[in-house]
Amino acid sequence: MKKTYKIKEIFYTLQGEGAQSGRPAIFCRFSKCNLWNGREESRAEAICNFCDTDILGTDGENGGEYKTAADLTSKVSDLWPKKTGGKPFVVCTGGEPALQMDDDLVRHFHQAGFEVAIETNGTLPLPAGIDWVCCSPKGTSKVVINQCDELKLVFPQADAMPDSFLHIKADYFYLTPMALISTKEAIYPNQDDITQKTIKFCLNNPKWRLNLQTHNILNIS
Repeated sequence: MKKTYKIKEIFYTLQGEGAQSGRPAIFCRFSKCNLWNGREESRAEAICNFCDTDILGTDGENGGEYKTAADLTSKVSDLWPKKTGGKPFVVCTGGEPALQMDDDLVRHFHQAGFEVAIETNGTLPLPAGIDWVCCSPKGTSKVVINQCDELKLVFPQADAMPDSFLHIKADYFYLTPMALISTKEAIYPNQDDITQKTIKFCLNNPKWRLNLQTHNILNIS
């Protein structure tokens, strides 16, 4: 059966967070997630109820249903600057890209010269050959990944605190202050309070580093 990739949007920007922060990248956002259906009326019951991304449909910039890995790779390649000395870099994100990514797509990206990264919640096995894995566990979901390049947690999550993931092998461990003002356990007065609590945790547990979303700070895509 022919594979169709449902893509919300594809765009060229700077990676805004984590160990690759500041690096030019093509973001390929896959539609749909297995931890939230993307509908506001279902947010409260979702395992991941703090997502700040529109993951429904294929109506974003360069979005659509790509019938083959070659078609999707061609669109991604078209967005990379032609005169460049940098290594082409594609970040597969979502939603949950592991719902749709496969060996064929990774192979086509590599054949086009791209280094391939994925941002995943870690609940699904990944295709072989991905060059950079960022795992970001959410809530009560069961994480099946036990090794990645960077582990990135939204903090605090009552059901996914840092000590629950120390068994995962990673080169980098990041905490991102919770974007919303509430969790299941406590109500925080403002974002600054959450950030200060995150900073304090990192200082007391220096395995972890503070992660800020610089793309939001700079107001870029």
